[in-house]
Amino acid sequence: MNYKFEINNRLPSLNEYTKACRTNKYIGAQMKESTEINIWADIKQQLKNTKITSPVKIHFTWIEENKKRDLDNICFAKKFIIDALVKSNVLKNDTQNYVIGFSDTFKYDQKSKVLVEIEEIENN
Repeated sequence: MNYKFEINNRLPSLNEYTKACRTNKYIGAQMKESTEINIWADIKQQLKNTKITSPVKIHFTWIEENKKRDLDNICFAKKFIIDALVKSNVLKNDTQNYVIGFSDTFKYDQKSKVLVEIEEIENN
């Protein structure tokens, strides 16, 4: 079974998160928490009471409004997304027993957002 949801805003890059952590460890932790809360709201609204117990592969489509950020810095935010999926109880855990792979695609449009597709892998 496949599941999809959309995050309708630009997530912090690795550079932004690193800068926040270097400024003050509490600022970095606050950035991570507030980002996950925003993602969690999208998850709860779009996936409702979904609970996935099988292993999954996750595909991220990163839509950026310009080419200013490096691709590896953009997709770092998958950490926030996967952690939010666990905290919202959609995924049981984010260990390799549950998240067995992921992929990234990058596109450009007028507004930044992230499309997340979760593919449930049966009989892994």
